[in-house]
Amino acid sequence: MKTRVLVAAVCLPLLLVVVLVLPSVATAVLVAAMCILAVYELLICAGFCKHVRIFAYSSCMAMLVCLWSWLGMPRTLGMIAALAYLAALFGELLAAHTKLNFRTVCAAIFAGAVLPYLLGALIRLRIMENGKSFILVAFVLTMVPDSGAYFVGRAFGKRKLCPIVSPNKTVEGAVGGLVCTVVGMVIYALVLQLAFQFKVNYFYAVLYGILGAGASMLGDLTFSVLKRQSKIKDYGTLLPGHGGILDRFDSTMVVAPLVEVLLLTIPFAVK
Repeated sequence: MKTRVLVAAVCLPLLLVVVLVLPSVATAVLVAAMCILAVYELLICAGFCKHVRIFAYSSCMAMLVCLWSWLGMPRTLGMIAALAYLAALFGELLAAHTKLNFRTVCAAIFAGAVLPYLLGALIRLRIMENGKSFILVAFVLTMVPDSGAYFVGRAFGKRKLCPIVSPNKTVEGAVGGLVCTVVGMVIYALVLQLAFQFKVNYFYAVLYGILGAGASMLGDLTFSVLKRQSKIKDYGTLLPGHGGILDRFDSTMVVAPLVEVLLLTIPFAVK
């Protein structure tokens, strides 16, 4: 527990400096690096594929997706990159069809294209107008439900939520995380209104909190299922007490793109 808190106390301020103080290119570089590590953790550590070239193809694709998110490149270039990536994977499948299977190709596509697109929402949030304020929404909706569920669950948790997938999660913790997230989102909206003169819709802020808490739990449990099926405890050891990138940012994979969609359709704050 002490290690977990210490690592969070060191890494969280560094993360905030990158996304709030440095130019947007720093966020893009950080997310690209995280995506490459996520590719490694999913394919190599989880045992989906230990093929060096497939890992290389997937890492390159992950970087291209992050570059596309940052530059907002035309859809045509993205389609060309995706087709080249698929051609490389299918070529490997044909060349080694007795050793590779379609499951491996699907895992590589998920690791190299889907995960970077989901996590790349952090880049797309950062380059939005008022992006520094909006990227924090993704972190509020990721960190608050996790912390709220943890502390409420430890204090009042009795009924197991998903005992096989995640034995420590409780129904009481989930409810506590939901309540904490709604409160946290309303507080953040209030800060934007009072300190930064945003026009805030508090009904939408509450909706963000409810949907964000659900998305955070969905991401957490989904990647826990993958760990159980792969028979591993953690995806990696990069962050002591937390695990790997996929252990720490599993919820963000779902929350960040949700926030992007919500801001584009029903923005809770405008300036």
